Amino acid sequence: MVEHRGRPEDITEAYYRGLMHSVGYRQKDLDKPQIAVVNSWTDVNPGHQPLRELSARVKEGIWAAGGSPGEFNVPAPCDGMSQGPGGHYILPQRDLIAASIEAMVRAHSFEGLVMLGSCDKILPGMLMAVIRLDLPTLFLTAGAMQPCPMGDRTVVTSDLKEAIGKRRNREIDHDEFLNWTERFCATAGTCSMMGTANTMGTFLEAVGVAPFGSATMLAFDAAKVRQARDVGERIVHLVSENRCFRYYFNQKTLENGIKYISASGGSTNAVLHLMACAHLMNMDLDLEEFDRIQSSVPLVGKYKPSSEFNLSNLHDAGGVPSIMKAIEKHLDLELPLAMGGLLGDALKNARDPDQEIIHTVSEPLEKDGCFAVLSGNLAPKGAVVKKSGVEPGMRIHTGPAVVFDSEEDVRRFLMEKTVKPGSVLVVRYEGPKGGPGMRELSIPAAMLVGMGLHTSVAMVTDGRFSGATRGPCVGHVCPEAWDGGPMAYVKDGDMIEINLPAGRIQLQVPEAEMEKRRNEGVQKPDHPAPGLLAAYRNAVTGAESGAIWI
Repeated sequence: MVEHRGRPEDITEAYYRGLMHSVGYRQKDLDKPQIAVVNSWTDVNPGHQPLRELSARVKEGIWAAGGSPGEFNVPAPCDGMSQGPGGHYILPQRDLIAASIEAMVRAHSFEGLVMLGSCDKILPGMLMAVIRLDLPTLFLTAGAMQPCPMGDRTVVTSDLKEAIGKRRNREIDHDEFLNWTERFCATAGTCSMMGTANTMGTFLEAVGVAPFGSATMLAFDAAKVRQARDVGERIVHLVSENRCFRYYFNQKTLENGIKYISASGGSTNAVLHLMACAHLMNMDLDLEEFDRIQSSVPLVGKYKPSSEFNLSNLHDAGGVPSIMKAIEKHLDLELPLAMGGLLGDALKNARDPDQEIIHTVSEPLEKDGCFAVLSGNLAPKGAVVKKSGVEPGMRIHTGPAVVFDSEEDVRRFLMEKTVKPGSVLVVRYEGPKGGPGMRELSIPAAMLVGMGLHTSVAMVTDGRFSGATRGPCVGHVCPEAWDGGPMAYVKDGDMIEINLPAGRIQLQVPEAEMEKRRNEGVQKPDHPAPGLLAAYRNAVTGAESGAIWI
């Protein structure tokens, strides 16, 4: 060290500072807290398109509070767009996003973080990164897409997926289908339904690391601009106070967040992502414990596609704070919020449940959460279903298996064949390794609804379903078929029992017959794993532990 103006000067920083000067930073800017603005803006994903402008407002807030912002970007794939072959690359990107953020932040020694993201794998990837980094961090989402009025009803993205089934059944003609395709996704912003994007976005509000209302307000609401500036200012204060991420995000807040998701009818994908987060936090959280937590609260809200209410309806009814106020006796209210104050104090000002869009715990929609975690000889390590999206008459169902070795196979079947009522469509080799990539079978599931088959036909897979899925769709079956799980030995006509109240999924085949099939072995299908998918297949863990790759 040498002396400079009466204080120690690290002359080895000259190289870093010189390069930063070349992109416009002044000497005094480099003496301020260095804040990373991690932006997932892209032109090809509606949930992220607004983030270019929003990041500018966040940076204004950082400058105003005495910080120095530096922005970099990460990928932002859209699950809805990446159907079919593209689906193999979606879940792996969650871990790539997490790793790229970790590497960039460590390489450039940022002191605080603002995460700008919205959608299904981006927010979980960001969350996994900041758990590892444990620096002062805030999240901000883009806000919701405007729902589309269509005559006497309001439609959102999930309605378009179900329209595919209606078109297949010729309930609508070609011109009407094209009209729906152009209009249903009305603006940029996250799809106005309780899919994975909004499940995770509102979860971040519930655990106190994003401003209340940030996920549920419309993307083009002027309040979003003001909110972005607030976030920019607040992150500088968190850095000065050295309030790192795990001060706000820990086991107690995670449990609060799981309870919120269950009470609001969230996505089954959240189970996968939060299991991964718990693993990174060295928490002893398995599916059984997750089920214990989620089933300890009643379901007080259901939103598209499980009801006619969209995300804007939820926002107008009070949003996340009102859902949490409804279940507050089940929550730890002494937890601090990164935007300031305690959870309990924030909920005092929340709107009371209206008993229509948000119910009370005395008159809930379900008594014990929105999920059912199943186990049995078909899923020894568990499986997950969003029971709040299943018709009561299908919560106990036994039917003959119709077996498929890929998503493409079941799609062709639904388009070209007659589906017999009562069937159980078994779609295997779509798990993390088998796919590879644990694809989301949202189109086949939505087609069942559009074809009116969700009241008589079930679907079971070692892959995933969308947060926008409804109907008797059981996913995350573990162990997966590629690893020799029982699904690999199911044959057409085998009877499968699905019993949500009992938490059971059972293949009704005698053990002696199953042993015979195991001894005979099976031929795995040709599911190629080129490039990064080969590395993914070789290293990814099972869905029961979050499908962690990196």
